[in-house]
Amino acid sequence: MWYHSFFTNNPADILLIVFIAVAVLQLFWYWFFFSRLAFYRKKKTASSKEPVSVVICAKNEYENLRKNLPLILEQDYPDYEVVLVDDASEDDTAYLLRELAKTHSHLKVVTIRDNVNFFSGKKFPLSIGIKSAKNDILLLTDADCVPESNKWIEQMQSGYGKDVDIVLGYGRYEKKNSFLNILIRFDTIHIVIQYLSFALSGIPYMGVGRNLSYRKKMFYRMNGFQSHYMLKSGDDDLFINQAAKSRNVNIEISSESQTLSIPKLTFKEWFAQKKRHLSTSSHYKFKHKFLLGLYYFTQLSFYILAVLMLGFATNIIIVSGLIVLRLASQIFIFKKCLNRLNEKYLLLTLPLIEMILLILNPFMALANLVNKENKWK
Repeated sequence: MWYHSFFTNNPADILLIVFIAVAVLQLFWYWFFFSRLAFYRKKKTASSKEPVSVVICAKNEYENLRKNLPLILEQDYPDYEVVLVDDASEDDTAYLLRELAKTHSHLKVVTIRDNVNFFSGKKFPLSIGIKSAKNDILLLTDADCVPESNKWIEQMQSGYGKDVDIVLGYGRYEKKNSFLNILIRFDTIHIVIQYLSFALSGIPYMGVGRNLSYRKKMFYRMNGFQSHYMLKSGDDDLFINQAAKSRNVNIEISSESQTLSIPKLTFKEWFAQKKRHLSTSSHYKFKHKFLLGLYYFTQLSFYILAVLMLGFATNIIIVSGLIVLRLASQIFIFKKCLNRLNEKYLLLTLPLIEMILLILNPFMALANLVNKENKWK
């Protein structure tokens, strides 16, 4: 009977069925989700320019502020302020801010004493900065980030329209000549492709504080970070995970809307950063954890099953065809996404870096179980 070919005790046949299912799920991810970013075209929004409050938290960031803050203070935008929260810095940050405030009236400095922030994280100073902001549209970035253009505020603000409360931007990392840099940048772009594509699919689940905008009234409506205040991280992704709805999120990915920052320079620093990010993802809504977990599982399973099937040396044509089809789809979709995000030099490293990250992620998750200490600074 026909069903004997599917319900069989032959290990090779069982593996083939599972491999086909995994490959189909991977292709579904690329063509249903990621293709939305690959073929994204910005919708026309209202041309009005609402007032914007840029909010930055800094702790011992004198050098970064000296280089980056003037470029934020000199944005080409008619009505904005920069709220800089100095979180008990012990370097020359206070002196620098006093000097800049003399020549930039739209710079508002808020200073926090060391014995006030009981939670030793970014959420308290960020909450203070948001409450000190006078405008409804908030634009968040970090002290070590620099706008790619003087139209950064204008471009991010242009993402607002009817019913839009959140605009997700892209904060990319500077290119350097090292394997670690390639690893970090690919990991970053892979995560960006996921959360922007999910947002375009009506399933937004996170944003990144290097370049993120939302309305102040929404922040109050969600009671700020109250539900996860005891967690030291999650001021960006966990808040968006809670606040984002299928229709209140937009994305802005034009080259002028992006920010640039320097990535970690050692594997140890990057590993610690990744651990922190993975620890917050465990607090996402169940549907988001399920979808992200399924994507990772099918990714890893595809490579394992491909090796096993090729080892059995049976059904070579089917297995090889699915491997080629998945790789071709991946390269095509990723190439389009990389072009959209102005990241054109990572494509050739795709299969190798993807496999390395698939191996590293379980170790990072295990490390979080052993050591859950997370610090902002």
